[in-house]
Amino acid sequence: MPIIQTVTSDQASGKVAEIYHQMEQAFGHVPNAMQMWSSSPAILEQQWQSIGYYMNHAALSFPLLTMVRMLVSQENNCDYCVGFNAAMLINKCGLTPEQVNLTKQNPEQAPLNGKDKSMLLLVLKAVSTPNAVSADDLQKLRSLGWSDGDILDAVTHGARNMAADVIFNTFKIENDF
Repeated sequence: MPIIQTVTSDQASGKVAEIYHQMEQAFGHVPNAMQMWSSSPAILEQQWQSIGYYMNHAALSFPLLTMVRMLVSQENNCDYCVGFNAAMLINKCGLTPEQVNLTKQNPEQAPLNGKDKSMLLLVLKAVSTPNAVSADDLQKLRSLGWSDGDILDAVTHGARNMAADVIFNTFKIENDF
């Protein structure tokens, strides 16, 4: 049980009920990760909009974004997010448990194409040692075909995930996967 009051699907009303309905249509249920935001309908709405933006991103692939979340959460000791994203890599992306474990142990072993792997490594560098990111790092990504908007979006995704890890760990989110 989280230590903050959340709203379940059967208790939801108003804006929360509307957003939950959209989530149920998209995912079949409302994950605990989304219920965590329900105490603040405005934050819930922002989170849902962000998810929609990244789910439909033209350049950042689902496996790349899922690996970003899993690996950032691993660094932040957010067991919920590590497990949730590892399960998505296995169940939605078709990775084996061995591939996921190798990725956790060494992100350079991630089963991504070179372009996506380079972005993954840049995001991990940005969230762990942002002052170490250089213009050369960005130029390398540009030479692979990434736009500055893609780079900003990917780093923002990783940084926002760090904030979610803090919130989930603070309020003791329960596993539901």
